[in-house]
Amino acid sequence: MGFYAPAQTVRDARDHGIEVRPVCANASRWDCTLEPIDDDGRFAVRLGLRMVKGLANAHGAAIVAARAGHPFMSVDDLWRRAGVPVGALTQIAEADGFRPPFGLARREALWAIKALRDEPLPLFAAASAREAEIVPEVAEPAIVLRPMTAGGDVVEDYRHVSLSLRDHPVSFLRQDLRRRRMVTCLEAMEARDGRWLEAAGIVLVRQRPGSAKGVMFITLEDESGIANLVVWPKVFEQNRRTILSAGMIAVRGRVQREGEVVHLVAQRLTDLSADLASVGDRQTAFPLPHGRGDEFHHGSPTPDPRDLPPRTVRPRDIFIPDLHLDTIKVKTRDFR
Repeated sequence: MGFYAPAQTVRDARDHGIEVRPVCANASRWDCTLEPIDDDGRFAVRLGLRMVKGLANAHGAAIVAARAGHPFMSVDDLWRRAGVPVGALTQIAEADGFRPPFGLARREALWAIKALRDEPLPLFAAASAREAEIVPEVAEPAIVLRPMTAGGDVVEDYRHVSLSLRDHPVSFLRQDLRRRRMVTCLEAMEARDGRWLEAAGIVLVRQRPGSAKGVMFITLEDESGIANLVVWPKVFEQNRRTILSAGMIAVRGRVQREGEVVHLVAQRLTDLSADLASVGDRQTAFPLPHGRGDEFHHGSPTPDPRDLPPRTVRPRDIFIPDLHLDTIKVKTRDFR
């Protein structure tokens, strides 16, 4: 939709009762599509292969054409029939696209792909006596790989699909945030006018319209919803580095209500990027007391998330020439 990232569009759809299904090597087409749920005419949204970061359109088309009503039976079967390079399969595995059809988690799928080669070895690539049966390139004993943490899966979802159908990243930090007396975004937006409080969330949007006389507007998101911040010019100058570089921030401020419009007027902002970077090590999410959040119930050898840039999702930034937004290492959406 331009202004909002896919994660927020999917989140809003799910909040309105729409089922969203993950990328699947046996079910996804290139674009996102609708799949019938029952005979009542209801549909679910299936994420398309275009959501897989780095996957070429030609390779996605080859996979869709090769399966043509005859589902793939394994990673090896897909590779042979589709004729796509191992790198394309790796991208799908990193996006967890082999879990729905084959029951292979990321690490298991990547391990299976390691046995493939873009140039099949004649000794192992020959067909067996039966035409329909294929001899695998490498025969090796089955192994059990250590499963990823729940937080690690969410981090990898954001890295390779730009969204997660599992738990929201902030939900893994909720217990720590509660101990620091930080409320959820929903609680902040439902608080009475004039109340002072502190909330935290992932930075989605930064705006500084030319008509706002230097006022910046920031949208934060956690597992409960979004919070809209107002940052006055003086507060912005005091917190410039945090505002322009942090992937997750905590804000202490005063609730301001004008009819249905609610803002949290910021007084102090804190960089929580280090907390966000720790999500990959977390095992389980911390449920909200009222039992409702942005739970994404569905859902490799990868670098340690602590070594990655402290950002899980990509903020959408409004273009302001004098703010030097090009110093933020994210792909921005620019608006005038």
